[in-house]
Amino acid sequence: MDRLWTKSFIGLMMTMFFLCFGFYLLLPTLPLYIKKLGIGESQLGFIIGGFTLSAVVVRPVIGGLLDRFGRRFFILAGLIVFAIAMFLYNWASGILLLFLLRILHGCGWAISTTSIGTAITDVIPTQRRGEGMGWYGMSMSVSMAIGPIVGVWMVQNYSFRNLVILASCLSVAAILLALVIKVPALRLDNKRKAVFFDKSVLPISVAIFFLALTYGGITTFLPLFAGSIQVNAGTFFLVYAIALTLARPVAGKLADRFNETSIIILSLIITIIALFILSLSNGLPSVIASAILYGIGFGSAQPTLQAATLNLVSSDQKGVATASFFTAMDLGIGLGSIILGLISQFLGYSFLFAACAVSGLISLLIFTVFVRRTLLSGKEDKDGKINQTS
Repeated sequence: MDRLWTKSFIGLMMTMFFLCFGFYLLLPTLPLYIKKLGIGESQLGFIIGGFTLSAVVVRPVIGGLLDRFGRRFFILAGLIVFAIAMFLYNWASGILLLFLLRILHGCGWAISTTSIGTAITDVIPTQRRGEGMGWYGMSMSVSMAIGPIVGVWMVQNYSFRNLVILASCLSVAAILLALVIKVPALRLDNKRKAVFFDKSVLPISVAIFFLALTYGGITTFLPLFAGSIQVNAGTFFLVYAIALTLARPVAGKLADRFNETSIIILSLIITIIALFILSLSNGLPSVIASAILYGIGFGSAQPTLQAATLNLVSSDQKGVATASFFTAMDLGIGLGSIILGLISQFLGYSFLFAACAVSGLISLLIFTVFVRRTLLSGKEDKDGKINQTS
């Protein structure tokens, strides 16, 4: 079996870790900084939304360009744009400047994460793709766990300016790492046109969208819900992060050993159960139980769905597949926050998380009906070719 833990694999994981660490430092603290500037909540949503808007627009374009021109240039370009945008937060104070900066920042995030996410698939052996994507996902989940905690601590004990400096240093560290990582050179066909979308990934992208919608509901409204039932939201996110970190590599190995369809279906079922428990929660024990199950379910489904998306396209369209995956995630999280916000306003938090569970159920149905058979038939074709050559 080919080696997974190569210098390139470890280097790309660490690059993504530093990139995400800086991003998650800013995630919970930027709204506080914007409010401190005297900007209202309606404008705040407009400014924050600029990031997601630009990322959704840029990702499909970058995916096609990655397959046409290779990965290395776009990795470095995305990281540099991200670092510049991060550094400029200390000088942006007006609504327009902040909105434009969020668009620039979203472009850097979209380019860098799509490029690194595609490059990682080049260095992972095909027969260990599930395991590799699981470990790679850990670099994001660990930063997701510690970034917000460190960010809030920095703002409370020092200042937002110092936090931006730390986040900028982490972005520079990611650039320095990317400069020395060896990314496999691709044999590029100069006559080949850039492809920005593959219809074969549409059904799985819709399934990913509905799963991501549940994550948008958790990240946006769990703190408010937890406060309403006298529970510390940090407890949920800490337990969730631990469960997610432990689940990802295990799920990846199981997906390689058996098949990813079974793991995805089981993970989605666990996610749905977690959300139904959360919708009925009225105290700490049920919130912790939900956090454990959601960490296992969502943590296992996300990287396995990314690996499955890659298996639906040809080997020269990894960029398109990776861009489709991240675009579906961005749209689900962004639109989910808006849609679920309306539900919570009129029907309350319990109904909101029940709606999240229904969204998870829709994801499960779409995957089972429209994606599962395609993945299984593709696996049978590959196994048949292997048996014929052995």
